[in-house]
Amino acid sequence: MTLARLAALHGVATSYSPSPGRTVETPAAAIVAALAALGVDASAPGAIRDALTLREAALRRRLLPPTVVWPDGVSGLPDGTRLRVETEDGETLEWTAAAAGSGVHDDVHDDVHDGTHEDADVPRLPLGIHTLHATAPDDRTAQVHLVVAPERVPVPQQRTYGVLVQLYSLLSRRSWGMGDLGDLAELAAWAGRAHGIGFLQVNPLHAAVPGAPSDPSPYRPSSRRFPDPVHLRIEDIPEYAYLPARTRERIDDGRDGHDGHDGHDGHDVQGILEQAGALRESVLRKGALIDRDAVWALKFKALELIRTVPLSPGRRAAYCDFLAEQGEALEAHATWCALAERYGPDWHTWPETLRDPHAPGVVRAGGELMDRIDFHCWLAWLTDAQLGTAQRTARDAGMDIGLVHDLAVGVHPGGADAWAQQAFHARGMTVGAPPDAFNSRGQDWGLPPWRPDALAAAGYAPFRGLLRTLFAHAGALRIDHVMGLFRLWWIPEGHPPTDGTYVSYDAEAMLAVLALEAHRAGATVIGEDLGTVEPGVREALARRGILGTSVLWFERDWEGTGRPLAPEEWRTDCVATATTHDLPSTAARLTGEHVQLRHRLGLLTTPLLVAQAEDSAEVGEWLGILGRLGLLPGGGGDEEGEIRAVYRFLARTPARMVGVWLPDGVGDRRPQNLPGTWDEYPNWRLPIAGADGSPVTLEELVASPRMHALLSALRS
Repeated sequence: MTLARLAALHGVATSYSPSPGRTVETPAAAIVAALAALGVDASAPGAIRDALTLREAALRRRLLPPTVVWPDGVSGLPDGTRLRVETEDGETLEWTAAAAGSGVHDDVHDDVHDGTHEDADVPRLPLGIHTLHATAPDDRTAQVHLVVAPERVPVPQQRTYGVLVQLYSLLSRRSWGMGDLGDLAELAAWAGRAHGIGFLQVNPLHAAVPGAPSDPSPYRPSSRRFPDPVHLRIEDIPEYAYLPARTRERIDDGRDGHDGHDGHDGHDVQGILEQAGALRESVLRKGALIDRDAVWALKFKALELIRTVPLSPGRRAAYCDFLAEQGEALEAHATWCALAERYGPDWHTWPETLRDPHAPGVVRAGGELMDRIDFHCWLAWLTDAQLGTAQRTARDAGMDIGLVHDLAVGVHPGGADAWAQQAFHARGMTVGAPPDAFNSRGQDWGLPPWRPDALAAAGYAPFRGLLRTLFAHAGALRIDHVMGLFRLWWIPEGHPPTDGTYVSYDAEAMLAVLALEAHRAGATVIGEDLGTVEPGVREALARRGILGTSVLWFERDWEGTGRPLAPEEWRTDCVATATTHDLPSTAARLTGEHVQLRHRLGLLTTPLLVAQAEDSAEVGEWLGILGRLGLLPGGGGDEEGEIRAVYRFLARTPARMVGVWLPDGVGDRRPQNLPGTWDEYPNWRLPIAGADGSPVTLEELVASPRMHALLSALRS
């Protein structure tokens, strides 16, 4: 019981409920490991008693937690507590707490009053992250972060339709072997102008961990804050247009390349372009998989050349502004990138003097690698600029939202964020999911979790910086596994997922920070709330205006008959889709090809004939519903017509946002990712393809009558 009490005081669970009416006790070893990652020694009975005594005493002395949310976070202070708020803008507001919970204004969105306040009235506080000083009558004091946020995030004012796409899979005749930000802008211009589409949802564009081979998954990045330059459209970089003349000048001047220039001339640029074309054609015409490493190798060469072109005065000023805006976070990211070039992509293997970003050795190395650090800062700036161009293109095309960026759950343990933010990550732990009805062994995602105590102590600064960067060029943000704002399944490194336990986060604080940053950006927030969801989570998200994710095949009356929900029974505050990147395409679902695929890979847990019969019955049930609703002209039997009927069904729901999986527009059969596989299936490496498996270019896709018919049917 002592360990359970200690765990509860630190937000570590001792049991969980995988299904209603069933409780599973978590292993004591997992609890001890989680507490150790939070800086608490629970390795022996005596240590547990000592830690419990210290924690209880600290809580008795504590006047306020390190971060509080206005107004509820300060409503329980003792009568007579003196409060002083120093706002983000430098204003000072003072008052004295009356009876607990009294005198709190509801209109927290109003501007700050002029001057200071020393009477008993509670001042109106501006939105922001402020510093709160409190002194209680018993002389206890506190200096904490005060979050003042709007109650709800912005939501679309009217129904909007959009397209969901994995950017790497969308190759045009101009891309270099994988889709890029130029392709994204082109898709946005076409979709918005030709079909009145309101948004484009893309996969995470976070910076990946370099290496050969690199991890192709966009959900295990090196950094979530900075985008990956592999997505750059090289020809759209302004300096690219001046490259041939510049390189000729260097050669004419007799320079040999020892000043940081490799001695390339215009023919080298042409050679890179020819290699890029060959790489593109190998994917589009020869059946090759998308090779991110090969694409990056070519772009890296091109970028080294482009960097020899001096920035114009205006471009130089814009670059300096970007450096100032991003500050230490960008410097740390670029330093990791420069060190990774020299010592490898996992900082755990670096020399001991370089493993702490604040160590003197890193400072010395930074001086030696100043040019490489600047190179990686420059790459981040170029990528950020092209992201901004894509969003402006989307809005100029009439999109009310534009780009919807995707925030991954965590980061690679050897990457830039894990190195730069070591104080905020729980050492020796990874994130995953406990066993459930879909995966009896649980899941280990290999991502180090954030420490809830460290986040709170810092006023959630890493989370705020991350959100602010992502919102800069987005009309909405999708948060993968949004339940992670409430709790995460922590697994001791080297142990199976079954040996984990849940650790809780201050969801009210994290949601308040999210609401504040979304409000400042005027952006919508979408939570991926599929799978096992703790009771109360969806309700808490809905109160904040955060949209959920509803997928056709999962929307059933699970607590009753199990029947599919009628369109009018769907929730309003959601993004309604037919599938996701982790699920079969609609064509594969309707034809049963996804069952055959899982059978070939040995992933079925039942005999093939049984799985096929169950799948056929489910599809038949849905086709019957679509037919009865009059959404299947001719009674079905036509794959294209059935896919259009699925999306017509989604259009009949009250969902605020309806998303079309872009490969569904050309009948693609293959999932982009097949959970539970690694080498068995080419996850994250497939181009969009037609029903016959032949890759489809962006140009062919937008000219496809099938694609036009699907989007037209959705909007009509």
